[in-house]
Amino acid sequence: MTAIVESDGEGYVALCPEVDVASQGKSIAEARKNLAEAVALFFDTATDEEVDRRMREEVCVTQIEVAIA
Repeated sequence: MTAIVESDGEGYVALCPEVDVASQGKSIAEARKNLAEAVALFFDTATDEEVDRRMREEVCVTQIEVAIA
């Protein structure tokens, strides 16, 4: 699974784009740990239909260039 972690100014927000689950923490490590718990809870409680509906097989995290005037 992919974890995208970014600062929100007061801590960190972590997102798992494959299943659209997010969490947060005071540090990157805490945000990752909380996200892992949230994703595990999602798989423990979601129906098969919900997992199928939300699951993304391919996620690409990359960079782009944008011209800023």
